[in-house]
Amino acid sequence: MIQPVSLFIGLRYSRARAKSGFVSFITFFSIIGILLGVSALITVVSVMNGFENELKKRVLGIVPHIVVKSEQGIDNYQQRIEEFLQHPNVKAVSPISESEALIQSASGLKGILLTGILPAYEAQNLVAENMRYGALSQLSENSYNIVIGRSLAYQLNINIGDDVRIVLPNQTRFTPMGRVPVQRVFKVVALFNVGSQIDDSVAYIHLPKANRLLGKPLQEVSQLRFYLDDAFLAQRVTQTMSNALNGFDVQFWQQSQGSLFNAVKMEKRMMWLMLSLIIAVAAFNIVSALVMVVVDKQGEISILQTLGLDRLSILKIFITQGMVNGLWGTLLGTVIGLALTFKINDLLAMMNINIFGAAYGDQQLPILFKIDDLIFIIFGALALTLLATLYPAYRASRTMPAQVLKHE
Repeated sequence: MIQPVSLFIGLRYSRARAKSGFVSFITFFSIIGILLGVSALITVVSVMNGFENELKKRVLGIVPHIVVKSEQGIDNYQQRIEEFLQHPNVKAVSPISESEALIQSASGLKGILLTGILPAYEAQNLVAENMRYGALSQLSENSYNIVIGRSLAYQLNINIGDDVRIVLPNQTRFTPMGRVPVQRVFKVVALFNVGSQIDDSVAYIHLPKANRLLGKPLQEVSQLRFYLDDAFLAQRVTQTMSNALNGFDVQFWQQSQGSLFNAVKMEKRMMWLMLSLIIAVAAFNIVSALVMVVVDKQGEISILQTLGLDRLSILKIFITQGMVNGLWGTLLGTVIGLALTFKINDLLAMMNINIFGAAYGDQQLPILFKIDDLIFIIFGALALTLLATLYPAYRASRTMPAQVLKHE
């Protein structure tokens, strides 16, 4: 016999049929519980990681990580942008001008955020990377062109080449008919589809055209938007550029979107906790099964002790028996969890289930599998199983052979 005695006996006990069907019933469902908990945790955590990653790409790819403002306007902004781009964490800096506005078509009216940009500075913008028709470069100082989201175009029933009217309720001018809001007709030249809230709430025009509507000097820049290689370094980057940013109003993305990411993190932690409790409950079912086995096999334990097996070896026997159940549950749960993680979208399509609704017919669950999460789940499940075996194993090791065998 090559393996240690404790391992050999523990494996024999785990394979042997218990005299009590109730013990087998509890053992079976403890394995099933661990299996379901591990597989659900792997799948749900991968989906939550995917949602968090998509949120970072779609929200932090659009929302500026740092906004530098000045009511008096930012002079020499080209030179300042070149200076800011020298920082290793700054990917892009773009000058903008923005205002709340109304966009009107022949069939609808909607409130939007009108943003004036210079296309030359927007090459790395997520909008520029997700153009469906046309390009941001079609905005020019010589024409009144506008770029809108595909979702907004659908709501207003407009397409490329159609005219829309932009109205600025906060900006008025005197006319023979009295004071009226500033307005101008623009031609739709491009459509974008980022897949976030800006698709139906933001429109882009050329910066001098925006300044003309706002009654500002054509080349004035009131804001600079910073995009970093890591949005979570925003405050550290501003600290290293404190001298260059002195006198400006600096805002971070956390002020507008921080609560959203905190909510996602909290939800992710709660999912971890709830699904971990499933594994914990299933693991501690092993306690009940092993305690019954210990009571049932007290005679055999006493005989093994009289043959010279010490208490530590008895402890190892029942730890082995409990860990076998945990290993089976964890192994099968890992296999099923990985299969669900990588095939869940195919399964949903096969069953004709659309989680996002008819409006998002081509949308799939985002999946981001992380090997360190898998390792943590596996070792966590095995650790809970080991913890569950300690009390029954200790109770078995405390068996007194003389008291048990005198009644045999």
